[in-house]
Amino acid sequence: MTQFSWHESVSIGRQTLSRRGFLYGVSAAVAGTANFRDVMSLRADELRKEGRAMILLFMQGGPSQLETFDPKPGTEQGGETKAISTAVSGIQIAEGWEETAKQMNEIAIIRSMTNKEGEHQRAVYQMHTGYIPSGSVKHPSLGACIARELAPLDRELPSVVSIGDRGQTGMGAGFLGVDYEPFHVTGGSVGNVPENVAPIIGDKRFTRRLGLLDKLEGEFAARGGETVVANHRKIYDKSARLALSPMTKTFDLSNESAEMKERYGNSEFGKGCLLARRLIEAGVTFVEVRMNGWDTHQDVFDGVKGLARRCDPAMAALIADLKERGLLDKTLVVWTGEFGRTPRVNPRTGRDHWPRNFNALVAGGGIKGGQVIGESAKDGVGILHDPVTVPDLFSSICKSLHVDATKENMSPIGRPLKIVDGGKPVAKLFG
Repeated sequence: MTQFSWHESVSIGRQTLSRRGFLYGVSAAVAGTANFRDVMSLRADELRKEGRAMILLFMQGGPSQLETFDPKPGTEQGGETKAISTAVSGIQIAEGWEETAKQMNEIAIIRSMTNKEGEHQRAVYQMHTGYIPSGSVKHPSLGACIARELAPLDRELPSVVSIGDRGQTGMGAGFLGVDYEPFHVTGGSVGNVPENVAPIIGDKRFTRRLGLLDKLEGEFAARGGETVVANHRKIYDKSARLALSPMTKTFDLSNESAEMKERYGNSEFGKGCLLARRLIEAGVTFVEVRMNGWDTHQDVFDGVKGLARRCDPAMAALIADLKERGLLDKTLVVWTGEFGRTPRVNPRTGRDHWPRNFNALVAGGGIKGGQVIGESAKDGVGILHDPVTVPDLFSSICKSLHVDATKENMSPIGRPLKIVDGGKPVAKLFG
């Protein structure tokens, strides 16, 4: 007879279930009241209770790796950019990122990101969904997929929030539906309760109007409009819960101290990062904070210095703040853009599109900080070792969040699509 050694959890395929949850599921299955899907549903419930979350800091336009976290001082390609030391001996980053340098013990730099997409719209889409754009299907973003696996089902706040001007985006829920569509907070609204949330009439009157709408929709559904009504009701139910909830105060930064606001920096991106921390603290599963302006085809040196003055204090404050509040271990922070910039400086003192090798920063979520993954060549052209593809990065994100990257979601055309299309987690990120 086989003997089992019971620990805190058991594995079923790629999933891990707590001992209590597994015993309950097995007991129910033996009693004929549950099947394998029910057991996996228990696993999903336990994942939601873990409170894991992610913040994506997305640099729209393609940040230059040489002016951020892979400087090449003293070389023709490096230009005038200087390197500075960090809190970790032997790791240097570009001048202008002094606050981020202080947090290097928590950060892993990936200097060997590589891709083939060098056009903004296609690359942004891939860096959000993991897939190349296709006319036959609108892929869900990784944020939507993560929220579907981790987000509590009864939260009043949205499970996915996007902060900043939308620009070119792949942040939609695609075929996963309206439950996982992001709630957008545009740049000018950051720091305030969004104007389109609060009802312009009293709560009781608002509720009565919802009841009337429900009655009218019921009549339409009875005449054959069930699908349209179901989707419409999902949207209105989400909107109504948010509009009537005291949790909308999460979007209001007015009760944050002046010291905390100054710590993040007086910029839209700084406010966005502070709001991201508040949303994670309130139970939101996935938050993206976008920052535009990184398409530096000209004046790259001065351009990135200006961008860094806003990005550097905000990102550093976010990581430190999450750690101080005990949230960093379960919150993954990822900084990246759609691609990098050419090692060669062009005649306009800028750098052009370059997907062959670029940077990403990862912190929290069980990631081993204080290290560099991969290495680019001395002239910045190509990777010397440990290349990391987009699927590799996405697989690593899923591993950090305890999400099964190989899980398949069924598309409207009947094609099963995995959360991550290939790739494998970067082992060095996990110690």
